[in-house]
Amino acid sequence: QDKGTKMTEFWLISAPGEKTCQQTWEKLHAATTKNNNLSTNSKFNIPDLKVGTLDVLVGLSDELAKLDAFVESVVKKVAQYMADVLEDSKDKVQENLLANGGKVRPSEIHLPRLLEQQWQAEHKFYSSSLDTVPFLFVFKGVNQIDNDLKARASAYNNLKGNLQNLERKNAGSLLTRSLADIVKKEDFVLDSEYLVTLLVIVPKLNYNDWVKQYETLAEMVVPRSSNVLFEDQDSYLCNVTLFRKAVDDFKHKAREYKFMVRDFQYNEEEMKADKEEMNRLSTDKKKQFGPLVRWLKVNFSEAFIAWIHVKALRVFVESVLRYGLPVNFQAMLLQPNKKTMKKLREVLYDLYKHLDSSAAAIIDATMDIPGLNLSQQEYYPYVYYKIDCNLLEFK
Repeated sequence: QDKGTKMTEFWLISAPGEKTCQQTWEKLHAATTKNNNLSTNSKFNIPDLKVGTLDVLVGLSDELAKLDAFVESVVKKVAQYMADVLEDSKDKVQENLLANGGKVRPSEIHLPRLLEQQWQAEHKFYSSSLDTVPFLFVFKGVNQIDNDLKARASAYNNLKGNLQNLERKNAGSLLTRSLADIVKKEDFVLDSEYLVTLLVIVPKLNYNDWVKQYETLAEMVVPRSSNVLFEDQDSYLCNVTLFRKAVDDFKHKAREYKFMVRDFQYNEEEMKADKEEMNRLSTDKKKQFGPLVRWLKVNFSEAFIAWIHVKALRVFVESVLRYGLPVNFQAMLLQPNKKTMKKLREVLYDLYKHLDSSAAAIIDATMDIPGLNLSQQEYYPYVYYKIDCNLLEFK
């Protein structure tokens, strides 16, 4: 399919059966494909669910709206966290966000077929009357995913944060960074009662001054004891050996020349522990990465399928509330073409405006219709829900 014109957005709509539901479907299909291919359409068959009283349906309608928002938020969270975990490989996010057990992208998914397969697998949950069973089933499953995600993300983020802190210690300017991976034992005079080796950060611009001056910055500096151990963009790291009692004097004088003495004790044990900690965290992160990505893949698919279930239940409940009993409506899934969305809306309006005497007023939006809050939801004379897979696009 042409990526340029297809929206990664679906419109799940329903209209009452004419003489037959097949006729409703044919009419819609003809109207949207006749002149201009306004959308790609498919039937969305929702099994007949046992309907309770009108009060029950109105209650369900509210419950489902809440459930829909919750499940959508979890789908988005899992997708967003997948993008976070894949860090520099953002281009890999889409191939990992696959629904239907990881086989197809949500944006290219054949939703009706997916739903029917799922429904057949789980119809036992729906065969009782349409009361709280499907809600508990969906809510429990998705709530579990949400809780697991929080726990897993927290553990992985901790690990990542600790590793980043250590990496930061090992990067940055010579004034602040860890020197453990730079200096060696032989750069120091160790275990001497009188002598000590200092590490000094010398700006490159002042290096000639350092060579000329360091031996005379204080008394008792060991001649020719300074070497360049390391350099970054701006500075050199130099060592210098002197008598312990001259250290304060040396530090004070060095500062006047912009030579900064670093507080550093050569401690092999500490440096080794730092290195080991970094290796351990790095290994842990690598170990957790694969299983975490797999978990996200599987649970993205689960949450996405649950989300479509909720949409289907909403269409069913809303259609019965709007079109009455006996149950007689055809649900249809449209994937609009980007450039002709406005035209598609007009065609749908012409097809279905007869369903609702107040629809004309709403289109003009001049009348205030009691109980209809336009700010919260788009209103059309047909039942309409959007499945927006653009939420799952990460550039």
